[in-house]
Amino acid sequence: MQEIRLERSQYQCVISPYAAPVAHVRDGETAVFYTEDAFWGDLTSEDLDPKQLNTYSNPLVGPVYVEGAHPGDALKISILDITPTRDIAVSCIHREFGALQYNRRVKFLNDPLPLKVYLYHYKDGVYSHGNRLSFSPDPFIGTIATAPEIQAPSSNTPFEQGGNMDVPDVKPGNILYLPIQKEGAYLYLGDCHARQGQGEACGAALEIAARVTLKLEVVPGLTLRQPRIESPTELMCIGSARPMEDAARIACYELVQWMIELGWDAMDAYQAITMDSSLYVGNMVDPNYSLVAKVAKELAYRK
Repeated sequence: MQEIRLERSQYQCVISPYAAPVAHVRDGETAVFYTEDAFWGDLTSEDLDPKQLNTYSNPLVGPVYVEGAHPGDALKISILDITPTRDIAVSCIHREFGALQYNRRVKFLNDPLPLKVYLYHYKDGVYSHGNRLSFSPDPFIGTIATAPEIQAPSSNTPFEQGGNMDVPDVKPGNILYLPIQKEGAYLYLGDCHARQGQGEACGAALEIAARVTLKLEVVPGLTLRQPRIESPTELMCIGSARPMEDAARIACYELVQWMIELGWDAMDAYQAITMDSSLYVGNMVDPNYSLVAKVAKELAYRK
């Protein structure tokens, strides 16, 4: 099984179709990716300021060239395992970032909230920062994408082919489907989280370095407009946009389209997701917001 480890200088902070591949993976191959945390592993003390570290957030492993992947196909990514490679996780209250924080898009007369860094230590099955801030792990991949045909989005941005979606369902046991626009798919991933609530309110989850095991398969002719997730019991579609209602519309529209592919009439599918589906916020802090619409397989496959 191929293991993909990078030197610090090799990590990418844009999801570019122009970078040279760091590895080649065969269609159907299982590979292991070693990812760094969102702060490059440099935020090791609560006395440090992330901005003074001069590191751009969300370093990514990639691009990884998938043999046999062509534009118009989809990349099927079975998430087999996410194992932290350190016994700490880090979060922080950023200046000018977060759902309840002053930022460049929304101006306030009051000063930004003060910076506060939280280091969590893993012991006895939980990550803890004191007694109240104690959480069991539920790891997932925060940023994962295939490259666009022309543009090179930031590793902080969710978009049509994935990116910094911060969706907790991108986790072991589930399958992620991504559109392919670039020959070889050009897969990027990183920004793993040990745990995060829906919305990622302060903008930093339990950020971890991780060993990620993925099985990569090309699905010929499956042309997608947005990412999809399949769990053992549910089908999910992700929409990323601003304002938030546009992200919600995209997610719901794509879920209806998936049900149409399964044989549903469009209006019946619209009724079905109205009566028995759920919609949640992956992130409400990034340049685009990500929302997830999900429906039970029992309903989606109903005859």
